[in-house]
Amino acid sequence: MESLRRSSSVHLIDAVDRLCDAINSHSAQRVADCFTVDYAAEVPHRPAESFTGREQVLTNWSLIFTRVPDLKARVLRTAISGSEVWSEWEMSGTSPEGLPALLVGPVVMTVRDDRITWTRFYVSPVSSVSSHPGKE
Repeated sequence: MESLRRSSSVHLIDAVDRLCDAINSHSAQRVADCFTVDYAAEVPHRPAESFTGREQVLTNWSLIFTRVPDLKARVLRTAISGSEVWSEWEMSGTSPEGLPALLVGPVVMTVRDDRITWTRFYVSPVSSVSSHPGKE
């Protein structure tokens, strides 16, 4: 039973690693291939951005790579909770305005047949220190 749990954990972490590698390849198709056809994305902080379907993943990542062609993703931490993998992400690059862009946050996901089938996505842009009131 322990080896089955360990195998399942590796399977979940492998899905996160494949997604990170796909993002860093800058291939929207490779990113989309990490997801099931019936993939469901929940974005609790911005519910209007929630969606279903791998085709929308392809559309979204095509736009992201157009807007931030030097995007680099890193997974800072992962943890397994039952059938879910929790991961903390950092994505950096250059905005269309030529400014540094940084997004960070957790993503919770489930995996079926080596593909991501569901996520709760909390990754958000980090505002610059100079944009905070009272900061110099």
